[in-house]
Amino acid sequence: MSVHDHQKHARTNLKVGVITASDSRSPETDESGKLIRTLLEAAGHLVAYYEIIPDDGERISAALVNNLPNLDAIIVNGGTGITARDGTTEVVKSVIDKELEGFGELFRMLSFQEIGSAAMMSGAVAGVRHGKFVAAIPGSPDACRLAMEKLLIPELGHIAYLLSL
Repeated sequence: MSVHDHQKHARTNLKVGVITASDSRSPETDESGKLIRTLLEAAGHLVAYYEIIPDDGERISAALVNNLPNLDAIIVNGGTGITARDGTTEVVKSVIDKELEGFGELFRMLSFQEIGSAAMMSGAVAGVRHGKFVAAIPGSPDACRLAMEKLLIPELGHIAYLLSL
């Protein structure tokens, strides 16, 4: 079956969680979290969970593990860089069963086209945990828009369908 045939079976109305990993954002200043939620809802999905969590690996891990069973996917934004406080990439890798290497590769390629060589510092990652999709993307609004519009919104329903087989 071709990818186009599979996409005909893409699931709609997914229940998705959004986590903003940040020490400095609040619900009022979380521009990236709001953007992700808006784009998901515009695509017909339900944002069933949203939380801002400090850059703390144990808290991010617990939020993923505890909330994912009730959702189809979780998207984490923030904490994917190279500073000492950035640990989201490592947390996501520690909780997933299977990494989708192509996600990070494609995100960095698309990002390179927009921002140049600084794209190499992105730790964007995605994978599967117990049949549910998890992605971690940078926290800047431009990076979130890129990941959502070019990768996640077009494929979330297809991914959920494949994970249900």
